[in-house]
Amino acid sequence: MTTPIETSHYKTLPLKTDLKVRRRYMVVDEPIIGNFRFGLLLEDLDIMAEQAAIGYARRFHADAKVVTAAIDNIIVRHVVDIDRDILINARINHIGRSSMVVGMRVEHPGDPDTHIASCYFTMVARGGESAEENRTLPPLECHDELERRRAEKSMQERKQYKQQQAAEQEPPSREEFDLLRKLHTALDYPDFKGLKSERLVVEAWERMYPDQEYVPHRIFGGYIIRRAYELSSICAELVAPNRALIAAVNRINFFHPVRIGDKLHYSCRVVYTCDSFICVEASIERISRDRSSKALSNSCLFTFVNVDDELRNQPVPCVYPGTYAEDARYLAAYRSHKSMVVHYDLI
Repeated sequence: MTTPIETSHYKTLPLKTDLKVRRRYMVVDEPIIGNFRFGLLLEDLDIMAEQAAIGYARRFHADAKVVTAAIDNIIVRHVVDIDRDILINARINHIGRSSMVVGMRVEHPGDPDTHIASCYFTMVARGGESAEENRTLPPLECHDELERRRAEKSMQERKQYKQQQAAEQEPPSREEFDLLRKLHTALDYPDFKGLKSERLVVEAWERMYPDQEYVPHRIFGGYIIRRAYELSSICAELVAPNRALIAAVNRINFFHPVRIGDKLHYSCRVVYTCDSFICVEASIERISRDRSSKALSNSCLFTFVNVDDELRNQPVPCVYPGTYAEDARYLAAYRSHKSMVVHYDLI
């Protein structure tokens, strides 16, 4: 049997020594704190998770392919220093029937070691002629207590993630109902000058081409979530008076694969704000080349924080939902943000 450590994959981004690589990961060509393209890191994480998962799956199924099913909470613990190397470590922590939970850790190695972020990717092994048939996988063998704790933690995180998603669908509590009523009442004032949710939207269209193919006939999911993140960061700037930096990725779900020739419709909305935090929901709809079918490909929820030049948190204005759909998005983001603050000390 295979142990978790045998599934490990490592990648170093040589930001310190390779000027070309460093420039690629920069947001602007200026010496500012936190000058790092987080969207490109999302691509790297997806590739690393895929490499760890497919390496294990092909030990038992030569035709195996893997797809990303979900990305659990990514909490940004420290701002990236563009002048220091980044080490990415991917390791399978748990095996389900055909799914794999890949633990990811991102850090600045050296003195001192700096923990940037950690998260879990859920990958699914598939195969067959259409690569749609799930492939059953044997479990990992955990030899020591540390490996067992990691496996248990990955499952606890996944369970908590699912419970959080289920809770987001519950009807509003009395406290939540009063909050929404207060926001709606403010909209009715003749001198209302607040930010309406309906105006805080960024949209984009894009067609998928053969050079974006990752597995046969399918587009690389890491590219799609990078695009969603980049548009969401632009959307956050509609609210942030200063500078919007990523604080957390609350969720990324993968529902339907994107194929060559598909058109993608990105819709990003500021759905909730609190103190210095801005929650942006991104949905990605795919439309087939012949326009005969369309479906939701991905949904994402990103949390940004508004900061000044010294990275001190700065307040953001309240946003006001005005429709049932906007209320639902506001409430889901409110609950997700509240849960993350409690469990991860986001503040």
